[in-house]
Parts: sequence; C-alpha cells; structure tokens
Amino acid sequence: MKLPHLLSFPGIGADDMGYISVVDQQDPPFEVKRVFWTYNTPETIVRGRHAHYRTEQVLLAVTGRIVVLTEMPGQEMQTFVLDRPDVGVYIPPCCWHTMQYSAGAVQLTLASTAYAEADYIRSYAEFRRVCSSQSR
Repeated sequence: MKLPHLLSFPGIGADDMGYISVVDQQDPPFEVKRVFWTYNTPETIVRGRHAHYRTEQVLLAVTGRIVVLTEMPGQEMQTFVLDRPDVGVYIPPCCWHTMQYSAGAVQLTLASTAYAEADYIRSYAEFRRVCSSQSR
C-alpha cells in the first residue's frame, strides 16, 4: 500500500536572481493527466474532505501555507505543512484528505486521472467501509 509522503522538486537558481522548480514526468509516481489550482480560499474554510477510488495526486503550495491532513485505513493520521513551492505531498488512492489554507495560498494539484465525479468518495463512512476492505 502506498502511503502519503513528501516529494521534493529541484529548485534551480540563486537568491539574487530567483528560482524555478520543474516537475518532469519521472518526478510524480504516476503519469499526470490533469493539473488544477485552488486559490482565494478563506482561512476559515477546510477543503477536501474526500478520498478517491483510483486517482493519485501531488499537492503543492505554490505560494502561502497549506496544512494537509491525511488518513489511510489502519494508519495514524498524518499532518503535512506545505510552505515551500519545491515540496509537495503525494496523496494515494483511498486517502482521506483535508486542506486548510493561509491567506493568499495557491495550491497546484497534479492528478493521475481526468476528472470523474464517480471517482470521489465524499462520505467518510463510505471511505472507512470501502478503503478498509481494500487495505486488507
């Protein structure tokens, strides 16, 4: 079973001129099929609150800070603080996750599948039922 974990991306440049980070195809542990970003999320809002049956993701804080909580069946909850644009968190299938954003935070998401509502597990009870049986 794959677990959530941090991924580092190279920061190329210098303090006096700035940096660029690049995601090459070999960096995420899947082929990227969709890219989207989330922005202008109020600090009081918790987003996510779902898991996916098949989709794998990498979440990056392009700017600001994003606190990501993850839960895998049979595992302890993990907290990841994304506050550098060259570090992301890998979210495997059957991983319940939530995100909370600082003011002005922008989240970039790399996903392994095209959008399909049927891939979302939006009920926590359904997540526990479906994903617990898959982890055995």
